[in-house]
Amino acid sequence: MNSFRTSHWSLILIASGFLAACGASPAAEETAASTPSEATVPGGGQSTVKDELSQKNVVGVAVGSPDHTTLVAAVKAGELVDALSNAGPFTVFAPTNAAFDALPAGTVEGLLKPEKKSDLQDILQYHVAVGVFKADMLRDGQSMGMVNGSNAKIMVKDGKIMINDATIVASVPASNGIVHVIDKVILPPAPVQ
Repeated sequence: MNSFRTSHWSLILIASGFLAACGASPAAEETAASTPSEATVPGGGQSTVKDELSQKNVVGVAVGSPDHTTLVAAVKAGELVDALSNAGPFTVFAPTNAAFDALPAGTVEGLLKPEKKSDLQDILQYHVAVGVFKADMLRDGQSMGMVNGSNAKIMVKDGKIMINDATIVASVPASNGIVHVIDKVILPPAPVQ
């Protein structure tokens, strides 16, 4: 019986020493477990998740590019950040700042106004397809269904892949799809009346 008590107390001392060596105490673990972390606070969409280790999603790719600040501003104004931050998969045809600059004067500024949000969303959604379509999967004459419900046409000219009249100049993989950088803003076809 005496050896049982000694063994029992020895185990308690060893466990206490182990916890102290790890820098943890049961009370500290309880407090840490009951305190919500910044990542678990409810109220934000996918865009509020902070992850600096994983591959960037399609929005993160655009945000990280100095050549896509206008596109990022448009996606924010169109309130599409959370939708494009979801699992997807998405293929995004991302016009550069120069592509937006080539539009008629005042076009971008006009589309960024709150009363033009639905027009802006229509144009932005015409730059997105559901699925991952890598450059080697795109074929001349292919029709691609875009998120806004319209179709865009893929063409291959002189070895260059185009969507409508915009040329793909680079492709960047993302955690939820792929981003094809394009040199023009593509506009959805006018609705049939």
